[in-house]
Amino acid sequence: MTKRTIVVGTRQSQLALTQTGHVIDDLKALCREHHLQFDFEIRKIVTKGDRILDVTLSKVGGKGLFVKEIEQAMLDKEIDLAVHSMKDMPSVLPDGLINGAVPRRVDPRDALISRNNLSLDELPQGAKVGTSSLRRASQLKAYRPDLVLEPIRGNIDSRLRKLEEEGFDAIILAAAGLLRMGWEHRITAYLPAEVCLPAVGQGALGIECREDDAEVRHLLSLYNDSETAVTVAAERRFLGVLNGGCQVPIGAYATLLPDEGASDSSGRQRLQLTGMVGSADGAKILKESAEGVDPTELGEQVAGRLISLGAAALLQETGE
Repeated sequence: MTKRTIVVGTRQSQLALTQTGHVIDDLKALCREHHLQFDFEIRKIVTKGDRILDVTLSKVGGKGLFVKEIEQAMLDKEIDLAVHSMKDMPSVLPDGLINGAVPRRVDPRDALISRNNLSLDELPQGAKVGTSSLRRASQLKAYRPDLVLEPIRGNIDSRLRKLEEEGFDAIILAAAGLLRMGWEHRITAYLPAEVCLPAVGQGALGIECREDDAEVRHLLSLYNDSETAVTVAAERRFLGVLNGGCQVPIGAYATLLPDEGASDSSGRQRLQLTGMVGSADGAKILKESAEGVDPTELGEQVAGRLISLGAAALLQETGE
């Protein structure tokens, strides 16, 4: 019997290739464990978000900047699955594609990397801080209105170089990327969610595949982490209701509550979800939390509360 080769699509950044390599290693281990006969091949794909590096993400376009070309390759059957950073994925996938697996999440927090090893509170008045995220900028301005926030684009390694070369006092990156690259020693401090709520799905990967590919779907079902999948589902539903993308400051983070007395009659564990919407200048931050067992309902509930507080008008104003 001919062994099938599963073609894995990925962006060609160092981080994307590293995390794709980790995923393939994990899938190979599952194949050995479950006696499945597959080979794997990596296909590098350049996305719009990779080509346009001199403009902030919010001005280039919304969610999907780093996935659309990869998804088209999957629909065209040039690749069989794709490894994405979940925070890059739109809340609604194209017809015919699904998230086949959400592996175990790594640290979802944002990380501060500063030139003089100073924490966020220790940065001098008027410190120049680089971030490409409106979500981060909004929350940082709310916490430290004196900071001068400037956009910084590029891959992780190029942004770390810009910290030294372009006069930044600090930059903010997702901790997960640094951890996956083995660069955690560069992190000065982790920003608590109370100061900077993470992006939807931050720290998680989405393994996308064709809905009609039974073989790949079966393999990915073995790779799915149920805890990560259910918490990310709540965050993504929250994002979907608010219809947010890179142009607006939106954050959300869900966790499973401790086991003791925290499940319903069907055994489903309770979740807590916190969501935020902010103005670009940080002058207004709306934040709400709720608990529940159904991730879809919970995402809708928290989004609904924020809409009742004026989130829709704030999003429209910020996205213009």
